[in-house]
Amino acid sequence: MAAKTSELTFSQRWMPHPLLSVVLVVVWMLLLNTFTAGGLFVGLVLGVVLPIMTSGFWPARPPIRAYGRALAFTLLVARDVVVANLHVARLILFCPAEKLRTRWITVPLELESPEAITLLAGTITMTPGTVSSDLSEDGRSLLVHCLDAPDAEEAVRDIKTRYEARLKRIFQ
Repeated sequence: MAAKTSELTFSQRWMPHPLLSVVLVVVWMLLLNTFTAGGLFVGLVLGVVLPIMTSGFWPARPPIRAYGRALAFTLLVARDVVVANLHVARLILFCPAEKLRTRWITVPLELESPEAITLLAGTITMTPGTVSSDLSEDGRSLLVHCLDAPDAEEAVRDIKTRYEARLKRIFQ
């Protein structure tokens, strides 16, 4: 639940989402396609006013516990995306379709934070060869399709150790 207005500091009250403010100013300037003082002023007003007006609709910020680990996770995912792209390209170009071992796997989740679960599902989907398809109604398992997974248990174990365990250390 969001903090009451009286409990917020001056900067939290006037800049509830600083990154959103910066993005709004930059996008506004890009939409104008020219730099003028008036355009920058309007962008700054939008960058301050819109986050204030919408701050009541935003959930509480996710409790990231380790920013260094978050950066390491981002680098790991970037590396895995490149490696998986090469692997999927090799499968598509050189492996006959009948030799692919496509399968659905269910990944039981230990994560509790909705942000962490969303990040895990997004990471799985971003990595070529796997797609997160569904989250169970109770939020305790994720249905994933794998393009080539000879062993379902190994695929689940790989997702849990490579991604979920790291996300758990970041968020919990």
